[in-house]
Amino acid sequence: MRSHYCGLIDESLIGQRVTLCGWADVSRNLGGVCFIDLRDHEGIVQVVAEPENPAFIAASEVGYEDCLRITGSVRARHSVNDRLRSGKVEVLAERIEVLNKSDKLPFYSHETPGEDVRLKYRYLDLRNPVMQRTLRKRTALVTALRRYLDTRGFQDIETPILTKATPEGARDYLVPSRVHAGEFFALPQSPQLFKQLLMMAGFDRYYQIARCFRDEDLRADRQPEFTQLDIEFAFVSEHDVQDFVEAMIRQIFKDVQGVELAPAFPRLSYAEAMRRYGSDKPDLRIAMELRDIASVVQGCEFKVFAEWANHPQGRVAALSVPGGASLSRKQIDDYATYAGKYGAKGLAWMKVETRAKGRDGISSPIAKFLDDATLAAVLDAAQANDGDIVLFGAGPYKTVCDFMGALRLKLGRDLGLIENAWKPLWVTDFPMFEWDDEEKRYFALHHPFTAPSIDDVADLRANAHDAVSRGYDMVLNGNEIGGGSIRIHRSQMQSAVFDLLGIGAEEAQAKFGFLLEALRYGAPPHGGIAFGIDRIAALMAGTDSIRDVIAFPKTASAQCLLTSAPSPVADAQLRELHIRTEAE
Repeated sequence: MRSHYCGLIDESLIGQRVTLCGWADVSRNLGGVCFIDLRDHEGIVQVVAEPENPAFIAASEVGYEDCLRITGSVRARHSVNDRLRSGKVEVLAERIEVLNKSDKLPFYSHETPGEDVRLKYRYLDLRNPVMQRTLRKRTALVTALRRYLDTRGFQDIETPILTKATPEGARDYLVPSRVHAGEFFALPQSPQLFKQLLMMAGFDRYYQIARCFRDEDLRADRQPEFTQLDIEFAFVSEHDVQDFVEAMIRQIFKDVQGVELAPAFPRLSYAEAMRRYGSDKPDLRIAMELRDIASVVQGCEFKVFAEWANHPQGRVAALSVPGGASLSRKQIDDYATYAGKYGAKGLAWMKVETRAKGRDGISSPIAKFLDDATLAAVLDAAQANDGDIVLFGAGPYKTVCDFMGALRLKLGRDLGLIENAWKPLWVTDFPMFEWDDEEKRYFALHHPFTAPSIDDVADLRANAHDAVSRGYDMVLNGNEIGGGSIRIHRSQMQSAVFDLLGIGAEEAQAKFGFLLEALRYGAPPHGGIAFGIDRIAALMAGTDSIRDVIAFPKTASAQCLLTSAPSPVADAQLRELHIRTEAE
């Protein structure tokens, strides 16, 4: 139907006859001449219809987003548009055919409708050149990943979508079986167990661009169905995995973004990341760090500081904010309210106007509780300078990390303290388990198949609270883009971990018997990592929400506004699946 794409028309085609197909992005009838900006997925070209030409009548009736086929000749433009690749030429229309007339649209491309409207009419939203570029960026990302892995001996192997329900930290989406009454498949939260089984089968290097499903509460960076790059290696240590995928990510960013990432990514332990940044996914573009000041306030008169400085599970931390002394009292109170959302009981502060003046150069409601020596020691420990404000957190260690880490990020954004750069890093040595006081049991911080750094079962059982895993995350600009681990490859250790997680022998056999048996037959040491394709694509596209890089995403309440899914089904279909709803 067409000879060329709109966006690719340029000076090399001047004098040639072309046939184009696309949508009327703009139509202007100036009386003596009609202009149509014709758009396809490659871009826009200006079409001109002159009065003496038979195409003029058709051009004058063209409406916004009409689907057109236009034949004409390419000529130089009188007024050049440097913003378009085709901006030096135009097409003089000879024939205009309306392939499909558009009804009045629910919104126009120059408008910014609410997200609900965009998702309901996603096919119109996707016509927007910005969305077209975003999804093409995603395609380039996936293509580059495949190319990198295909040329390095990895096999792309598909794993089942209908599988067995296993606990991996979120609810499963269940699929009822018609032929096995009362039994259910689950949609995979990840291909975790199958990729481990492939290593046991001797495939050595596996990857898959995998669709995954989790029935969990949603945020801007979560969807009920998402895509991840799954990679698994046999006979590797954590450093082998990290070195390989670090080189891969470096090459991908060079190929897709034209960006040179650091030649070596920093590696922080989980404990160090929490201590310095209050987060296990720190944004290194913000230079501010949390500073521990417990040692200098243990004997001070400010009871909140002294109490938690002497508490074995406590923390007193300071955050020096460059230029923060200009904050008003209302702004400080607003930050205190924000910190309260993350568990803070209050927010002490200290404005540093002129350090050389000692106490007289400080403005703070808590300074009166600190003697001169302690005040100086606090400012030294906080690394505070003139013009800074120092914010303080005191309380249980994890709580202080949470609210001070959140404050660090918000202040960085609000005060323009985020460097315009790409800052990747590894976070390693995560705790193996997390204790839940309410349920009185351990949970796996990564997943129950992650190997502990302790290689002895008895030692692990005796020191479970302090055990460190062989897990690792890759973080980029404050976003976890990939997470992985070395896996447990011995049946006895896997059974011990299940037991510590409250999964008894009978339950473990029912849910994971196939895995425990496979581990008995010479399973090799193995490990891997999974990267969130949606999250990386969103970062590359410069958007905060992964919904912008998914063609047909769900809403925050896990609905598809375009198709009205989920939706009721007929009673006959439910009976066929042996399902009866509560209403019945």
